[in-house]
Amino acid sequence: MQERFREKYRVLGLKIAYYRKKRGYTQEQLAELIDKSWSFISQVEANNGKKIKGISLDTLFTMSEVLEVPVEKFFVED
Repeated sequence: MQERFREKYRVLGLKIAYYRKKRGYTQEQLAELIDKSWSFISQVEANNGKKIKGISLDTLFTMSEVLEVPVEKFFVED
């Protein structure tokens, strides 16, 4: 992950957390539904430290389906 994208990853993580909570899922539940670890979800959502966790498009598309949110909602600025 390039340093210049740090803020974009941070905002993406916040949006994932928002839509996860809106659906009433815990991090553990979302992780199970997308076949990832709880720590992966935690790192993606936090993304506020020095180490930024990237996310593949496949994983993002799967999250979009599970959370029933169009994938573009993760990128639209509010």
